[in-house]
Amino acid sequence: MLDIDPTETFRQEATELLETLETTLLDLGQRPEDAELIDAAFRALHTIKGSGAMFGFDRVAAFTHDFETAFDLIRKGEAAADRDIVAVSLSAKDYIRTLIEAPESTDDVIGEAIVGELHRLVGGIAPGAGRAVMDEVVSADAAPAGWAVEIAFPRDALQNGTNPLGLLDELRDLGPCEVVAHLDEVPDLDVIDPKQCFIRWSVKLLSNCPRQAIEDVFMFASEGMTLTIEPIVADRETLSAKSEPSLETVHAREPAAKPAGEAASERAEPHRRADDKGSTVRVQAERLDELMDRVGELVIAQARLSQLAHGSDDLAIKAIAEEVERLASGLRDTTMGVRMVPMGTLFSRFRRLVHDLSRDLAKPVEFVTIGEDTEMDKTMIERLADPLVHLIRNAIDHGIESAERRADADKPATGRIELSARYVGAQVLVSVQDDGGGLDTARIRAKAEENGLLQPGAALSDHDIHQYLFHPGFSTAKTISALSGRGVGMDVVKRTIEAMRGSIDLTTVPGQGSTVTLRLPLTLAIIDGLLIRVGEGRYIIPLSAVEECIELTAADENRSRGRSFLSVRGDLVPFLRLREQFGAEGDPDPHQKVIIISTGDTRVGLVADQIIGSHQTVIKSLSKLHADVTMFSGATILGDGTAALILDVAQLVGLGQNRVDMDKTMEAA
Repeated sequence: MLDIDPTETFRQEATELLETLETTLLDLGQRPEDAELIDAAFRALHTIKGSGAMFGFDRVAAFTHDFETAFDLIRKGEAAADRDIVAVSLSAKDYIRTLIEAPESTDDVIGEAIVGELHRLVGGIAPGAGRAVMDEVVSADAAPAGWAVEIAFPRDALQNGTNPLGLLDELRDLGPCEVVAHLDEVPDLDVIDPKQCFIRWSVKLLSNCPRQAIEDVFMFASEGMTLTIEPIVADRETLSAKSEPSLETVHAREPAAKPAGEAASERAEPHRRADDKGSTVRVQAERLDELMDRVGELVIAQARLSQLAHGSDDLAIKAIAEEVERLASGLRDTTMGVRMVPMGTLFSRFRRLVHDLSRDLAKPVEFVTIGEDTEMDKTMIERLADPLVHLIRNAIDHGIESAERRADADKPATGRIELSARYVGAQVLVSVQDDGGGLDTARIRAKAEENGLLQPGAALSDHDIHQYLFHPGFSTAKTISALSGRGVGMDVVKRTIEAMRGSIDLTTVPGQGSTVTLRLPLTLAIIDGLLIRVGEGRYIIPLSAVEECIELTAADENRSRGRSFLSVRGDLVPFLRLREQFGAEGDPDPHQKVIIISTGDTRVGLVADQIIGSHQTVIKSLSKLHADVTMFSGATILGDGTAALILDVAQLVGLGQNRVDMDKTMEAA
C-alpha cells in the first residue's frame, strides 16, 4: 500500500492556493473594485488557514488568520484594495510560502511587521462604513437576532480529513453559540465504525453576522453535506428585553426536512453533471518520467521487431510487427500528451516579476501574454523558466525607457512587455517582445571592440553584432546593479536553450523595441528523426529542422568550385560535407544526398552518403566524457541494437554560417 505523507499533500495544495492567491492579488491591483477577486483571495486565505491548522502548521494558521482578518475588512467594504495593500499582501503571501517550505528560516518579527502594516493600511475607516444591510427579507418592525444552523456531514467526512469540532469552533468565533448534538443515528458500540460520522448538530448562533460568513466556515467541507441556515427573528421589544427565542421557535420556522435519500440524490446530481466534464488525478512527476522511459524502451523494442519482421517471409510476424508499431505509436503520443502542460502555467509566474520590477525601477509596464493554451513537455517548461526570467528582466531594465524618455519620444507612459507562444510545425516559438528603444548597435559594437572580441573596422552585419550579447561576460550596462551589469544573463539563456536543442532569434527596430524568439522542440524525450548514413556510421537529424532533401550532382560540385555553396532555387546555401566533419574513411558514394536544415532564417546543407528514412528516436543523453563534443546532442538505439548519434542542428548551422563569414572575409581581402 502506498504511504502518502499528509503534510506533503498539504504543501502541494498550499502551493497551488498560493499561486492562485498571487494571481488574484495581481489582478486586484488592476481592478481594485472587483468583488469576485476580493472574495477569491479571501477564500484562498480561509482554506490555507483551515488546512494549516488541520495538518499541524500552527504558525501558518496563526499568521494567515491575521492576514485573513485584515483582508476581511476589504471584503466587507471597510477598506479599499489599493496598490499599497496589494503590495503588502504579496509580501504576506511570500511569508506564508516561507513558513510552509522553510519554517526554521523565518522570523516571527517579519510576520508581525507585515501584519502590522496590513492593519495600518486597512485601518482609519469607521467600522461598518461599507457594511451592507443584512437579511433584506426581514420586515421593518423586526430585526435579526441570530441564525439557526442544521449540520449533517456525510458518513466519510472523517476519512476525508474534515474536522467537525474544528468547524464548530469556527462558528463560535462568529458569536455565542448553543450547540445540540443529535445521537439518534449512532449505532451500538459493538458495531460502530469509528471512521464514520453519525452525529448531526443543531446550532443557535447569536450573532448578526452575514449568512455568507457561516457558509464560508463550511466552504471546503460542503460536498455531500446538508447545511440549513435560517434567520432567528425577534421583534424589537424582545431584543430590547434581551430575550432569546427557543430552539422550538427556530424549528417552527424551518422547512420540513427532506428524506435522507431525496436530499442525497439532490446533492449528487450536480456532481454527476460536473464529472461529465472530466476529472483530474494528481500524479507524481517521477512516475511520469518513469512511464516515459518505459515507452522509450518499448519504441526501441518495436523498432527491433520491425527490422526482424522486414527480413522474414512469415506474414504473421509482419502483421504482428505492424500491430505493435501502431500500438507503440499510439502509446507514445498518449504518454507525451499526458506530459504536456499549458504554457499558461509558466507565463503566470512572471506577472509577479513584472509587477515587482515595474515598482522597483519606477517604470509602469503592461504585461500581456498570448498563447497560454500552447502546450509543451513539462520538462521543457521547467527548464525554460530561468531563460525567460533573464529575458523579461532585460526587457524591462534595458529595453523599456524611463517615463521621461518615453514622453520625449511621444510614446505612452506605460511600457509593454508581450510574452507569447505558438506552434510552428513540430516546434514551439516563445517570444519576448518590448516596445522600448531597441538595441544600440553602435554601443554593442564599441563594447565588443573594447573587450577584444571584434577587430575595429571589421565588416559585420547588425545581426552579427547583436550576437555578441550572448557572449560570456558581455554587458553594455554602465554600472553594475542588482538587476544587470555582470554579463551573465544572456549567456545563460543561450547555453540553456541550446542544451534544449533550441535556437534564439533576435530582432530589433531602433526606437520601437526588440523581440527575442526561442525556437524549441515540443519534447526532449522522443522525436521524429531522419536516419542517414555517412561512411559506415549512421546518424539522426531531428525531422523538425529538415526542410528538404536533394541530390548533390556532379554539376553542383563543379559549380561550387571548392567554395561549398549550393544553388537551391536561386538562393546560395552553404553545405558541409559530413564525411570531412566526422573523419569517415573510404570513398564517398557516387550519388551523395544533401539534407537542407534550418534554424530561423539560416539554412545549411548537410552532405551524406545515404538517406535511410524516418525513425522514431528515443533520445539518450551523452555521458560527461562527451560534454565537449558539440556537434551531437544525444544518441539513440537503432532496431539492430547499435547506437546512432543525434546531430546538433544549431551547432551545424553555426559551422555553416562561420564558413560563409570566412569566405566573405577572404573576398574582402
